[in-house]
Amino acid sequence: MTPVILLAAEKESAEVTDWAARVGWVVGLALFVALVYWLMREGWKWRGTLQGDLPELPTAPDDPGPAKLSLSGRYHGSTTAGQWLDRIVAHGLGTRSRVELTLTDAGLDVVRPGATDFFVPVEALREARLDKGIAGKVLTEGGLLVVTWAHGDRLIDSGFRSDHAAEHNEWVDVINSMIKATTTEGAER
Repeated sequence: MTPVILLAAEKESAEVTDWAARVGWVVGLALFVALVYWLMREGWKWRGTLQGDLPELPTAPDDPGPAKLSLSGRYHGSTTAGQWLDRIVAHGLGTRSRVELTLTDAGLDVVRPGATDFFVPVEALREARLDKGIAGKVLTEGGLLVVTWAHGDRLIDSGFRSDHAAEHNEWVDVINSMIKATTTEGAER
């Protein structure tokens, strides 16, 4: 016999796959992923329950007046003011979405397709600034417009990113000047 035939005769067949063990691992992994997902969902619902004392969100007035500024972009969430990782999920404030912002003399109108719209009256506005992150979303320095506003007895930071980031500086200047004018008028009365 030639050496090639001897080598072929000495080869053993490939090992047979143990399908029962493989299916067991796949099912076990799927159950583990489902459990983790369920726990995350329960945590989100529990956070909403803990924030149940937050009053209903205000809606825009019938005639808010002419628009000073408008912006199209993304809403990245709201947090407790000064605590950029303490996301607020009550009343849909934790839902990321597209956003259309309109600033008028009456306040800030936040229109979110597919999520709850809300309105921030000018009296509730406290500050506008540029930041780099909010509620798990981190961008470059100054890449996020953060508006601080009062709702009930809480101060809330809401983060927005314009489709055109160059607009952020103008928004910060106009909102802060509106806040300054409102507090000056209130002090004179």
